[in-house]
Amino acid sequence: MSADPCSGRPEPASPGLDVFLSGQVYMDMIFTGLPGPPPPGGEVITDGLGSAPGGVANMAVAMSRLGLRVGLAAAFGDDLFGTYLWDTLADQESVDLTWSRRMPGWSSPVTVSLAYDADRSMVTYVNPLPPPAPVSSPPPARTCVVDIAQPVPSWALELRAQGAIVVADLGWDPTETWSMDVLERLRHVDVFLPNAVEAMAYTRTSSAEAALERLAELVPTVVVKCGAAGALAARGAERAAEPALPVEALDPTGAGDVFAAAFVYGTLAGWGLPQRLRFANLCAGLSVRHYSGSLGAPCWSEIASFGETGEVPGDVLARYAFVVEHIPETELDRGADAVARAQPTLRGRQ
Repeated sequence: MSADPCSGRPEPASPGLDVFLSGQVYMDMIFTGLPGPPPPGGEVITDGLGSAPGGVANMAVAMSRLGLRVGLAAAFGDDLFGTYLWDTLADQESVDLTWSRRMPGWSSPVTVSLAYDADRSMVTYVNPLPPPAPVSSPPPARTCVVDIAQPVPSWALELRAQGAIVVADLGWDPTETWSMDVLERLRHVDVFLPNAVEAMAYTRTSSAEAALERLAELVPTVVVKCGAAGALAARGAERAAEPALPVEALDPTGAGDVFAAAFVYGTLAGWGLPQRLRFANLCAGLSVRHYSGSLGAPCWSEIASFGETGEVPGDVLARYAFVVEHIPETELDRGADAVARAQPTLRGRQ
């Protein structure tokens, strides 16, 4: 595993990983700059196309770029896409794939994302061959991330018993049944990070605020991601709300995963709830300025230099001043142009 040129990780206080994840990695093909979805029987021409690791890789890359030690258990196809995904994560993004496996004859899952304005639509193909159970014995880790749409895996319960923080996220329910089983599983979770639509659907409430209150009864820390409206959070009796970073969004793909990665970083750093939300909004806001999902996640050098662009006024920048003392000295003077970023296989004009 190569050294991470974007690493901002302090010397670890304990051996093992900072974060362990398991899930599905997709080949994301992202069309950008669209005026809207294509009409039935019609065609839309765009000059922006990016491709990058997607799915659980969005969060893994974002965490690694913040300097966290990340381990990933996932299945990879042995096709051209699978090779690209493996090499990008292991060699360019310093994600530890010790617990991942190549699957002979299995085609890599592919998601085509159509990004327009601040929204998107997606089409996904997944070969039905099921990957094997990825984890028999989990590595030591301070945190693990699970998809709460499925039963919490035994390895996550084992890590939690050893003192790890269990963070849960979930994707869109294509059936739109919003099973109440999800709420039952939250008893095994320490931090839950749904978006507003998901939070309201699962709690049968009509506002993000009401959903937050319902979820706060079930899990120690809850964050409801509200996109361009920012985020809400609850931890015990404490409540926090923070606005999104005011930037022009080029591609929102993966922004929720970048938000979650930054929130996990702030949690491991011991920050207060408002600071965690601000940092998560900052990283998510920086990510949407780039095409291609996971590869838009910011490094510390980009975080250090974003205030120099003049995109946001000084009073807004002041809200993020607490981050400065955590930026590695080696990154302070590098500038955004010095970011070592794995490149999408195809790019549109920027």
